[in-house]
Amino acid sequence: MSASQKPIRLPPLKVLRVRNPNGQRERPCMGIMSSVLACWAAAGYSTAGCAQVEQALRACMDGPQPSKPRGNEINYHLARFKDKLTYPQRKKK
Repeated sequence: MSASQKPIRLPPLKVLRVRNPNGQRERPCMGIMSSVLACWAAAGYSTAGCAQVEQALRACMDGPQPSKPRGNEINYHLARFKDKLTYPQRKKK
């Protein structure tokens, strides 16, 4: 950076949020559902050829739901420290 250029300063943020820090959650029945849709597309929506795959999907959907993992609490901690943060002072014109 040359001496004649000033560094770019970003405006202060009113709210700081971190979106989806844990990534996407697991969907256990998604593979079976895609198999059912592929079977229906291949068999022309007949229930005779896809009965086993449909039963597997019903068993997966009716089964116990996986426990939700504990979420990341970074937004809570950022909100707690909000009052303790100092922002750069604006220059008076």
